[in-house]
Amino acid sequence: MFGVRRAKDQGMRDRILIIDDDDQLANAYKGFSQLVLQDYAAKLDAEGQDNLRRVCSATQRMSEIIDDLLQLSRIGRAALSRDRTDVSGIARDVAEELKRGNPSRQVTIHIEDGLVAEADSRLMRVALENLLGNAWKYTTKVPISRIQVGAKQSEVGPVFFVRDNGAGFDMRYADKLFRPFQRLHRESDFSGTGIGLATVYRIIERHGGRIWAESTVDQGATFHFTIPPEKSCSH
Repeated sequence: MFGVRRAKDQGMRDRILIIDDDDQLANAYKGFSQLVLQDYAAKLDAEGQDNLRRVCSATQRMSEIIDDLLQLSRIGRAALSRDRTDVSGIARDVAEELKRGNPSRQVTIHIEDGLVAEADSRLMRVALENLLGNAWKYTTKVPISRIQVGAKQSEVGPVFFVRDNGAGFDMRYADKLFRPFQRLHRESDFSGTGIGLATVYRIIERHGGRIWAESTVDQGATFHFTIPPEKSCSH
């Protein structure tokens, strides 16, 4: 049994090393392409410049995908350090970062006070960065954008939620939400790598919780998740 686990751990390390190598290669391509565009743009005709910009854009996207895959791989093997975590505080920090990144947007964000969970605070931040980041992104085409973070009590404890009034999605395809590279919107409408929700799913799963979503097209989406106390989960 020890030999099997050691082999699996080595296989995971090998995969991460391969992804990391690909990341370095993608960054090298991106840097070289941008250098050529800066130094030789004047020597290229319009079609040549356009093709080079396409290369820059493709390598940028490749780099983003690889970065997200690296994060997903590391989350799957990182040791959990669970403690009483201020979910409200983390959500407010993430919301402020989103506002600073795009100060021209007018978004009403309501975060309920006193939200706490027995969780790994680092991973909880990653989860909320993805959930709030998605809510921010999918409300860009709504005149009056609203995002809410809260919780409802249930028999198993608090059920946290992140709700928005954005683009929403068709519930017929809800089973694809948490699979890597499965996107329910066109890249031309909303950019992304298709890894974020898979990462959130893995974080919640590692805490022994559940995550699910409810939505109506053009009326927003709500993502619910649970973080049971450590003693009541098997992870």
